[in-house]
Amino acid sequence: MKKKLQAYLQELFHLQSVIRLAEWDQLTYMPAKGADARGKQLSLLERLYHQRLIAPELDEYLEEMAQDQTLSEIDQSMYRVLKRERDRAIRLPESFVTAFSEHKAYSYQQWLKAKEANDFSIVAPAMKDTLSYTKEYLQYFSRTEHIADPLIDEGDEGMTVSRVRKLFQELKDQLVPFVREITNRPQLEDAFLHLHYPREKQLEIISKILPDLGYDSQRMSQDFAAHPFMTKIAHDDVRITTRVNEYDLVDGLFSSIHELGHGLYELNFSPTFEGTPLHEGASFGVHESQSRLLENLVGRSLPFWERYYPALQEQFPSQLGNVSLKQFYQAINRVKPSLIRTEADEVTYNLHVMIRFELEMALLENDLTVDELPTAWNEAYQRNLGVYVSSDREGVMQDIHWYCDFLGGMFHGYTLGNLLSAQFYQAAVKSSPQILNQIQEGNFQPLIHWLTEHVHRHAHQFTPDQIVERATGTPIQVQPFLDYLQGKYVSLYAIN
Repeated sequence: MKKKLQAYLQELFHLQSVIRLAEWDQLTYMPAKGADARGKQLSLLERLYHQRLIAPELDEYLEEMAQDQTLSEIDQSMYRVLKRERDRAIRLPESFVTAFSEHKAYSYQQWLKAKEANDFSIVAPAMKDTLSYTKEYLQYFSRTEHIADPLIDEGDEGMTVSRVRKLFQELKDQLVPFVREITNRPQLEDAFLHLHYPREKQLEIISKILPDLGYDSQRMSQDFAAHPFMTKIAHDDVRITTRVNEYDLVDGLFSSIHELGHGLYELNFSPTFEGTPLHEGASFGVHESQSRLLENLVGRSLPFWERYYPALQEQFPSQLGNVSLKQFYQAINRVKPSLIRTEADEVTYNLHVMIRFELEMALLENDLTVDELPTAWNEAYQRNLGVYVSSDREGVMQDIHWYCDFLGGMFHGYTLGNLLSAQFYQAAVKSSPQILNQIQEGNFQPLIHWLTEHVHRHAHQFTPDQIVERATGTPIQVQPFLDYLQGKYVSLYAIN
């Protein structure tokens, strides 16, 4: 790569880092009244980034790369990713980029107010504008099979609405009867998880477990946010956040492990990619697979707690002193249809995602209006999960995503991540069967090493489909995830 292009890409990279830093601050420590100014700041930064991305100078660099027959494999990947991003950006008017960036900051603040007041009507006008912006955004792209395909492909390259729906249907066909079978069994006890667990004591145990899993305080920081998230500022500056509920022992712990999974993926990118378009995750689904793998397949496993439960008992003797390891393991894996996606068990979680995805598609297909959304949400939860939604705070307003970005480009990735988490883990254990014993010993390096070699270090050098094929030998599949659930929960619930 020529020095001029390298310098140009470094500028883009650093400008994007500043945008992420401003967004991280907005979601963590920024005073509420700073929202208007932050919206204008982000709008300016987004406009500058867009200008640099569509500048004729970059077009010249891309043309030179296209004609260069001696490009290395990495430079060819660089060309693919950079051209893809530029081709998207050049379709968008600067006025649209500026206006939507400012709108996102405003919408987020309206969501915070609406959620606190438990009043969807406060944020509904902003969401109507978000829907309008989303539809306008999609009109800038060539006609596709489905209106949402450009958004689906943006976050998960190669994915379409029809591909997502096919995977979802295959999963749902086996998941729904399995959920019914489990919920007909005697319920597992988890009341002891909801005793009083002081915040500082929870943070102490979290601070002991995360370093074993790979948390690096020299390259990472952990803060607090209403909705936990991870963001990368630079190769050696990754921020993760969590939240702590004093009456839910595992919410803070598992959200921390989840975000650490995202963070490890970013930390383990090849450093040679820093300052280039390749220094990003391959897709939202691949990114999510790394967090769900660490949170669920590792963090909710029996070998993991054989290692850490004694320390947890010691930290909370009055609450857990008479609770056996088996009871604790059963409790953290209890299956119970619930209202909140981020608190859902592994078996019902994907039904939450499917509900959101179909509501998004209905909005974009003009089969549903924003005003009808709360009722449609509540009916979908009653129909699919058998739970009654008593408030919009626990219903249509529970997630941040619809209130700080486009509609339709993200939720599907959570289920893709679940599918891939099992597929990657299955491949890792097949390659190194000793991983299970090593987890029991608190040694996670062999697993992280496998993930780094087969997933992390490649960052965005390959497409998501290529990453999955190279790591596991097959395209994305539903069966490994279903096999994982069956293997775990048939035993937990003594299903014949």
